[in-house]
Amino acid sequence: MQLVVDGLLTSYSRIGKGKAVLLLHGWGDSQQTFSRLVKDLSAKYEIITVDLPGFGASQSPDKAWQLEDFSNFLNEFVRKAKIGSLYAIVGHSNGGAIAIQALASKQLKSEKLILLASSGIRTGSSLRKIIFQIIAKTGNLATIWMPERYRLALRKSLYNTAGSDYLAVPHMEETFKNIVRRDVQKEASELNLPVLLIYADGDNDVPLSHGKIYDRIIKDSKLVIIPEAGHFVHHDQPEDVYKEIVGFLNAK
Repeated sequence: MQLVVDGLLTSYSRIGKGKAVLLLHGWGDSQQTFSRLVKDLSAKYEIITVDLPGFGASQSPDKAWQLEDFSNFLNEFVRKAKIGSLYAIVGHSNGGAIAIQALASKQLKSEKLILLASSGIRTGSSLRKIIFQIIAKTGNLATIWMPERYRLALRKSLYNTAGSDYLAVPHMEETFKNIVRRDVQKEASELNLPVLLIYADGDNDVPLSHGKIYDRIIKDSKLVIIPEAGHFVHHDQPEDVYKEIVGFLNAK
């Protein structure tokens, strides 16, 4: 299905009946990442998925967005799609950071929140972060003397070294820079709803230590560690993830 939200053609889906559960994908991904979860959860709940602006089949913004812009977008999306009250939000990776921001700012309201390998913690000075900051601040100037094809090749190499997801969606580069600079720990500490944290022990993109930080600062949280899984924990161990999610959703 398609809907125009904030002037952007937006692709989304709704399946199942019951309490409404909104699923938010991560950076460079799309609503298709949740296909297995949608199939399983829609037996009891109404499951809504959406391609966030710039991803999947949804139109890209014409300017760089901040996390707040995604929150505003979701507020308008829920209103225009006539979803009504949300029972739960599930956010993977950057989708989790967006959900935290949206709930803390009251742009979205939900009874429960599930964070799958959610990002949004920007503490520390790892080599990966330092390299990215150098690229973001000086990369263009440092290579301006090179022929274009060499500049692009070097830049790609540097971004790969930094572990950046930027290359997956180059048209969203400036938005990506805004997002990776944003820490949502303060917003997470203000959440006042039950939160299920699902993190993998083998995640090289958003480490388990970030899940432990969220568990410490969120008042009503439960951390579940999934073994033998990576960043796409819902792909690597779908049965375990489904079991945890449905148990959390069904709990009184």
